[in-house]
Amino acid sequence: MSFWVKTNRIIKWIFPNYVWDIPNDGQKVFLTFDDGPTPEITEWVLEQLKLHNAQATFFCIGNNIEKYPEIFQKTIAEGHAIGNHTFDHLNGWKTTTEVYIENVKLYETQNPKLVTRNLFRPPYGKIKHSQSKILRKLGYKIIMWDVLSRDYDQSISATQCLENVLSNIETGSIIVFHDSVKAEHNLKYVLPKTLEFLKEKGFICDKIV
Repeated sequence: MSFWVKTNRIIKWIFPNYVWDIPNDGQKVFLTFDDGPTPEITEWVLEQLKLHNAQATFFCIGNNIEKYPEIFQKTIAEGHAIGNHTFDHLNGWKTTTEVYIENVKLYETQNPKLVTRNLFRPPYGKIKHSQSKILRKLGYKIIMWDVLSRDYDQSISATQCLENVLSNIETGSIIVFHDSVKAEHNLKYVLPKTLEFLKEKGFICDKIV
C-alpha cells in the first residue's frame, strides 16, 4: 500500500475499516510523522510545527522511544498525538499474526503511561486482515493516509516530494511524512514549504484523536 501518492477512492472503499482521511467542516488537515523519535530530525520537526502553530500525530517505533525517551517526552509535552508503529517496525505481510500482535503489545508494555492507546499505523502500510481484526478488537483505530509524501524515497528530488504533497492536499487529508534519517534531506525542504502553503490557504493542522 505504499506505491501511490494519492490514495485511490477504490482502495478506501475496499478497506473501509481503516482511516484514510478525516472529513470535516473546519478545513483541517492531519500531518503525521512515522518512524521516530530520531535525534537527527524529530526535534527539528517539533521546532517547525511550533513555528507554524501546527499540531501533528507521531507514529513512533517503540525501540526508538526506548533509546530516546527525552525526545519522546518533548513530543508529548508540546501537545502532539502519539500512535503505535510497533516496537520493531515490523512488516505485517512478512510477520505471523501472533508475533505481530505481540510486538504491538510490547510497545504498550514498554511505554504504559505514555502511549495514545487508540491509534495504530502499520509500518509500510502492510497489515494482514487477521492482524487488523485483532487490533481493532483491542480498541485501535488503523490510521492509513490520503497523501504519501514519499520523503523516504531517495530516488526522487525534494521538489518532486513537495509536489506530491501540495498537489494532493484537500480538507480532511491525512499526510504521511517520516522523522527518520532516510527522509531527512527531503523533509527539511518539504515540511517548511508545506506548512507555509497550508497557512496561506487557510488550512488548520490538527492532530488525530
